[in-house]
Amino acid sequence: MRVIVHGGAGGAPDDPEPRQAVLDEAAARGADTASPLDAVESAVGVLESDPRFNAGVGGAVQSDGVVRTDAGVMTSDRAVGAACSMPGVEHAASVARVVHSETPHIFVSGEHAVDLAADFGVETGVDLLTDEKRERYEAEDPPRGSPREHLDWLASRFGSGDDQAGERSESDAPDHDTVGAVATDGETFAAVTSTGGRSFALAGRVGDVPQVGSGFFCTEAGGASATGAGEDIARVTLSRRAVDFLDDGFDAQAAADRAIDEFEEITDSGAGVIVLGDGGAGSAFNTEGMQTSVAEK
Repeated sequence: MRVIVHGGAGGAPDDPEPRQAVLDEAAARGADTASPLDAVESAVGVLESDPRFNAGVGGAVQSDGVVRTDAGVMTSDRAVGAACSMPGVEHAASVARVVHSETPHIFVSGEHAVDLAADFGVETGVDLLTDEKRERYEAEDPPRGSPREHLDWLASRFGSGDDQAGERSESDAPDHDTVGAVATDGETFAAVTSTGGRSFALAGRVGDVPQVGSGFFCTEAGGASATGAGEDIARVTLSRRAVDFLDDGFDAQAAADRAIDEFEEITDSGAGVIVLGDGGAGSAFNTEGMQTSVAEK
């Protein structure tokens, strides 16, 4: 089993060594499993439980003060599962796997996704809001009233700072720490991405992460997981482009590099991507940093 994981692309982290240790643990945990699908779920589960990353516990707070999680998973047979807008769900990747493996659908959202999670043994009702995220939100004089009022409030907050060029801002930097993993057993692949979204987004906003081809993609050629400015990632379907390059015969590193170069040329925005193919793993980003880890067993 070979696994590559990422902890998000954005500003340079304040605590790179402890974060790297968690990423290394996640990759090792994934490598010690029986299938690529087990591997990516297990690896990302470690990161979803660590508040250093913007997935699960410590996720970003939306305009109404609620943390909602999203995730998507795909395997090389092109089976897909995604779930989004889930309050109180720490392990969004596990819910995506339920959709992938237990339903005839590819995407379930909101309270119905939470109910599905509970019915299949994924814990719900978890307090995902850390003290640090709560304090950041409350310090911004949260909006009251209608969605239009929320939009007025977030106009100068959502996407500020590092959304355009990878520059770190005090309020925004942690929210690029979406997590993802790609794994292979030498025969099949699986890719997953999980997130807590972006701070100061409109309540109910869904970014690239659970959208197949944007936050994640997988074929027989390999898989990819993306992170960064979600709206722009979705506009160019970044993960699908990376896997397209694998299909064209590029190795994983070249595929990652070309996908990010193309993304930057089209959007002038910040992102990162990890790629895993038959020949190995690759990663690329155009922000200040993106930590990754690779494990093999």
